[in-house]
Amino acid sequence: MLRQYELVDRVLSYDPDANEALLNRAYVFSVNAHGTQKRASGDPYFSHPIEVAGILTELHLDDETIATAILHDTVEDTVATIEEIEKLFGPAVARLVDGVTKLSRIEAQTENERAAENLRKFLLAMSDDIRVLLVKLADRLHNMRTLHHIANPDKRRRIAKETMDIYAPLAERIGMYEFMKEMQTLAFAQLEPEAYQSIDRRLSQLKEGGGDRIAKIGSGLKLLLSRHGVEADVSGREKHPFSIWKKMAERHISFEQLSDIMAFRAIVPSVEACYEALGVIHRRWQMVPGRFKDYISTPKRNGYRSLHTSVIHADNTRVEIQIRTEDMHEEAELGLAAHWAYKQDKVKPETQVTWIRDLIEILDTAESPEELLEHTRMAMYQDRIFAFTPKGELHQLPKGATPIDFAYAVHTDLGDQAVGAKINGRVVPLRTQIENGDQVQILRSKAQEPQPNWMNFAFTGKARAAIRRHLRHKEREETQALGHKIYDEIVQRLPAQIAGDALKAALKRLKLADEPALMEAIARRRITDAEVMEALMPGSAGAEAMRELPPQSSAISIRGLTPGVAFDLAECCHPVPGDRIVGLRRPDKGIEVHAIDCEKLVSGDDADWVDLAWGDKTEGAIGRILVEVKNEPGALGTIATIIGAQKANIVNLRLDNRDTGFHTNTIDVEVHDVQHLMRVIAALRAADAVSTVERV
Repeated sequence: MLRQYELVDRVLSYDPDANEALLNRAYVFSVNAHGTQKRASGDPYFSHPIEVAGILTELHLDDETIATAILHDTVEDTVATIEEIEKLFGPAVARLVDGVTKLSRIEAQTENERAAENLRKFLLAMSDDIRVLLVKLADRLHNMRTLHHIANPDKRRRIAKETMDIYAPLAERIGMYEFMKEMQTLAFAQLEPEAYQSIDRRLSQLKEGGGDRIAKIGSGLKLLLSRHGVEADVSGREKHPFSIWKKMAERHISFEQLSDIMAFRAIVPSVEACYEALGVIHRRWQMVPGRFKDYISTPKRNGYRSLHTSVIHADNTRVEIQIRTEDMHEEAELGLAAHWAYKQDKVKPETQVTWIRDLIEILDTAESPEELLEHTRMAMYQDRIFAFTPKGELHQLPKGATPIDFAYAVHTDLGDQAVGAKINGRVVPLRTQIENGDQVQILRSKAQEPQPNWMNFAFTGKARAAIRRHLRHKEREETQALGHKIYDEIVQRLPAQIAGDALKAALKRLKLADEPALMEAIARRRITDAEVMEALMPGSAGAEAMRELPPQSSAISIRGLTPGVAFDLAECCHPVPGDRIVGLRRPDKGIEVHAIDCEKLVSGDDADWVDLAWGDKTEGAIGRILVEVKNEPGALGTIATIIGAQKANIVNLRLDNRDTGFHTNTIDVEVHDVQHLMRVIAALRAADAVSTVERV
């Protein structure tokens, strides 16, 4: 454990103006506060925060951050309070300590809930000051280094999994690669001990069998560059076990088949020298196609800059080489911490990072812990691609992203109003995957709004969160509107008119907060019609009346409501405007709309029936038809031509049955109303290629 003077000397060595008194007070306070507390290893508890502070001195962080590291467990694990910290160490340190402390005060039922709540509090705290993240990462790194002292294997695995899922990706996203590698290695050893030991053993065998192979290749690379006038500091290493295991899993290959387990780094004097060195290397050795990355001209989102290439070295060995300047190397090693390290001008960066803001936006819309973890892990883990706006602005996205993701990455309003896209000048569907280097133009309309089917191809957490938020808001609005319509119909069935304050009294009897809550409860059948009637007019739905409630006096219009939001059109009968329809209401579900002659209505379902009407000018729907067509060339084309000529649109076609003479196809057709569908059917029946047409 670091002694008090050693820790202070470390800080003063890189920051002569550091507040020495602050550091001394923090050290003494932490030692006294933790007192006789012990860690699982048997060491005094205060050794942990001191070691965490020691890790952060290696990053040359400012005195406030070091003091926070020393004090970070005092509020959680001792009788010390935030007020006491603020009084003794100032508001800045108190705010940072409070941010780190909030992460541990978690009471949740399941592991996912705990992890999600941890992440939620973490993101909110570090959005205020990113130094909270730096302290927490150092805290987690030291905990991982001492994890083997914990006796309970399940607890060790839980901590290792949380580290692998959350903390290692966070370290990677802010460019702290050394933190990430060590966390992954330590977590991997706990989560997959057999795989870890196997890879570690094989790496040792390679070292023994190949001599100092890394040193030979490294010195050869340095000599090659020097001969061509490029002075470089070259270092090499083997990839860490988790990285090797991940590559084996992704490529479905064995350790022996894995050729690129060595990586080299060349640090050169300037950006020009980076590209000069790259040219020398590519002239000497064959480049592995698809493995060259230029992160100097297009830096990663965390600011990382470097040239990456892989070449075929001697004996067909693949070798990965990174080329960068000294400044790039410092940022690559320290990541975001490099901005908070001691600087003469004391200029500090913006406290929020773009991707953190994106994650915080997801916090507002995640419906469940699983959804939050899914989105954040996706945002942190995915490999990135680069795409450009028509004006040349660069945006980073995960692999698999579509124009919808790009639109939301530019601005939420642009995403909401997207109606189409152009990629490299060519109009494409919104579900098209963007490739690295594409230029993407979003076509927009103020009349557009997010569609439910966008969730099928939106890839980024930010896009999915924004779409989900809009759909939830719209669902709430439309559900309440439907509830109002059902409520008005219920009121008509009462034996007498109700007084003006009847609704207020009914809310009290039903124990509901307000009118919108009542309307949503009615639409979702959380309360029955009889309960509403009884609450509005006590005695109107008593024991006698309950046996036979008054029938509906009028059909409820679904005009103005969006299919798939407040109600769903049943797929068993595919009702279209003009059909006589009824709705099935089940608790906590939208109304399911069926045609009156649907076979499912006689199946004994215990759902409530509601008499429905389409209303005037109701927008179209999808009708399903069964078409038996002759097995001859062009028959299917004829069907498509006839349907198009009738101004209808085929949205789905399935071949159900095939024999020598005829094929049977199920076709879903988008039409305005039942008359439109009948015209389509009549036109098909008149065609020579068609044997029979029936509506399903």
